[in-house]
Amino acid sequence: MNSNTNDMFHQRLENITVSHIAESGISGAEASAFHAKLQSILKECGGGSRALAWNLISQSLLQPFHPFSLHQMMYYGCYADWDAAKNGPPPAWTPSLEIAVSTNIGRLLQRRGVELIGSAYTNPIASFSRFYKLSIENPEIYWNVVFHEMDISFNVPPSRILHVTSSKEDNKSFPGGVWLPGAMLNIAETSLVPNSKKKPNDVAIIWQDEGKNDFPLNVVTYEELRLKVCQVANALETLCLPKGSAIAIDMPMASTAVIIYLAVILAGYVVVSIADSFVAREISTRLRISKAMAIFTQDAIIRGDKTLPLYARVIEANSPIAIVIPGRDSSLCMPLREGDISWEDFLERTRLLDRAYEYKAVVQPVQSMSNILFSSGTTGEPKAIPWTHATPLKAAADAWAHTDIRSGDVVCWPTNLGWMMGPWLVYASLLNGASMAIYNGSPTGAGFTKFIQDAKVTMLGLVPSLARSWKHMNCVAGLDWSNIRCFNSSGEASNIDEYLWLMGRASYRPVIEYCGGTEIGGAFVAGSMLQSQSLAAFSTPAMGCSIFILGEDGNPLPDDKIGIGELALHPSIFGSSTTLLNANHYDIYFKGMPCHNGKILRRHGDEFERTVGGYFRAHGRVDDTMNLGGIKVSSVEIERVCNGVDGRVLETAAIGIPPNGGGPEQLLIVIVLKDAKNAETSFEDIKASFNSALQKTLNPLFKVSFIAAVPSLPRTASNKIMRRVLRTRFADINNSNARFAKI
Repeated sequence: MNSNTNDMFHQRLENITVSHIAESGISGAEASAFHAKLQSILKECGGGSRALAWNLISQSLLQPFHPFSLHQMMYYGCYADWDAAKNGPPPAWTPSLEIAVSTNIGRLLQRRGVELIGSAYTNPIASFSRFYKLSIENPEIYWNVVFHEMDISFNVPPSRILHVTSSKEDNKSFPGGVWLPGAMLNIAETSLVPNSKKKPNDVAIIWQDEGKNDFPLNVVTYEELRLKVCQVANALETLCLPKGSAIAIDMPMASTAVIIYLAVILAGYVVVSIADSFVAREISTRLRISKAMAIFTQDAIIRGDKTLPLYARVIEANSPIAIVIPGRDSSLCMPLREGDISWEDFLERTRLLDRAYEYKAVVQPVQSMSNILFSSGTTGEPKAIPWTHATPLKAAADAWAHTDIRSGDVVCWPTNLGWMMGPWLVYASLLNGASMAIYNGSPTGAGFTKFIQDAKVTMLGLVPSLARSWKHMNCVAGLDWSNIRCFNSSGEASNIDEYLWLMGRASYRPVIEYCGGTEIGGAFVAGSMLQSQSLAAFSTPAMGCSIFILGEDGNPLPDDKIGIGELALHPSIFGSSTTLLNANHYDIYFKGMPCHNGKILRRHGDEFERTVGGYFRAHGRVDDTMNLGGIKVSSVEIERVCNGVDGRVLETAAIGIPPNGGGPEQLLIVIVLKDAKNAETSFEDIKASFNSALQKTLNPLFKVSFIAAVPSLPRTASNKIMRRVLRTRFADINNSNARFAKI
């Protein structure tokens, strides 16, 4: 278990006394009552399954208002004798059969399990692995079933689900085959039209502006959304742009942004996604690569009492014609550039139309582009990755299968249309008949956490740094998050203690880890509501995806062998990219990769570990690994240990620094302190604690050579730590002969 907790947390449950419980911060009488209930649970389990004991403790004994130290004591005490090398990572949540049969997959299997899987079908939990195997071995059956369950209709149905050709040229252009050949639809129209999952008066969007948490929530029904989207689509026609033109969106994630996003696609154009955090240079790069002919933007971003210019950046980027939405109320913060159009005037163009709120969708072949997104671009020019009209079906199917999003749910994921989780949120919600919850403000504070309560969010997506911020600020205390059915985590490596804390705020609903990429349209590895979930681990490859861990010889390890190495993907992943606008797709993802059963594997670039018990752990990018004393280790693996060692440390980044004159890399831990005042103190004790934890948990030969404190870690706009920047910044740390550095 985690060596970062103090000795009290390592007491076996059987050895925990009333005094131990009281030391966590609850009163003596309450401690006695808690201890009595704990003893009753232990007696019920009879010294048997620790997973059962934890399930009972987390579901019936621990409460969100209990001190987190008590939650830690129970979790670590339960698994004090757990042998991860023998049993795999300990489960933090285990589904009951009642929960399993109520999920999307569970309900499907209860109806059609024998038909789909055969006479071996027993129940959704026991037969989940067989259902996953069906999604790999028979995509024709799997995707037809999923489309039927989601009530997806095509204007022209595909001739089949997957067509694999023997042509050498086609194999190079489409190594995984061609999905949905002959199909035609408009994915925006599919998202809006009523069906068995969504009715016109169902709520499509719930939203609130920052600073208005005491006001009623704003809601937009599916019918209201459709009418607004049609009006914007009609207004777009007045720009007289050729169909298929690229139109950029650079604005915060708000209901207006969603309306514009869907309208651009409904009208037969292609959205260019630009994150609202980008400076003019980055905006210009994306406009140039995509050849955007217009851009929707906001005049400014309002955050509390701060006004951050956005339209000014768009002008500096030398953008094409801009349609400018006011950031607050109806007035613009600055005069418009000649030729640009205010949002009010743009919509006014539809006033004289007979059917301003009706629009006939531009139906296209399913492989037509609908959205151009970009990689993080931490080195060189960002890759321009097209999404087709099929890619959103992958995103929505992931949500259906892995996070169990269904009609009537409320889905929230603080993000932006500039990153894949923005479009993912739109399609995961609307194609499954759910409501998306959008908070127009910062997600790091009490305003957002209260919005989660008030909107009755059922699925909350996040990056781990958000949980770290909420925990540090204690801004979930006193809130009711009981409507949450699960969390969904992506974007960076998670931390066991932080997610233990997060689960405890919602009476131990599971965290479904989710890892994929813009070029995948969703995940290749994830969790499931039908499997036990362990903290900071993935329980299954994503439905329809085969993943491989490459051994030292570059070839895939056997499926049943534990190990760590570069991750590779089977090329047949529904929704994944087949082209790039500014790079050779085959060279980026396939050139030089090994073949498996006659199929060339797809490169991803992450290092992954397959553990005992069939779980997976991410260890960051392959180039974020280092060699310490001849032992290969990932930055993420070291950071997982160091992030919980010292209460003064908010987060860490681990990098290898080559010594002067060559030799083994030396370990530098870059730290961010919770309180800037601590930056004036020595880090000797922190360094010693890091060394002790690393040597006890990972390897006795590992040693921290340097500590550096920074105000914040450099990150991409999608929240990934830019360790290359840190390597460059501290490249000469050896020359100073310093053990510690402060910036």
